[in-house]
Amino acid sequence: MDALVSAIADEVIRKLTPKLAAATPNVILPALLTVNEAAAYLGRTEQSVQHLIFQRALPVVRIGRRVHLRRGDLDHWIDENTY
Repeated sequence: MDALVSAIADEVIRKLTPKLAAATPNVILPALLTVNEAAAYLGRTEQSVQHLIFQRALPVVRIGRRVHLRRGDLDHWIDENTY
């Protein structure tokens, strides 16, 4: 019985995989994040990210009065603070 269930599951996976791959849209992630988005990305509060910006621990991109953070800079910060 287990062999039959396994064979059916394998066949379903084989048939559905191409369809699921075709149905999945290409997602383009933004390079610049707002402070709120960066906080969610880091799993921190917005205030803690603002504190890191004030301490110049995180570099920012300023567009007018708006403050944005690069996803790559956040990844770099994570790598630097991993031990």
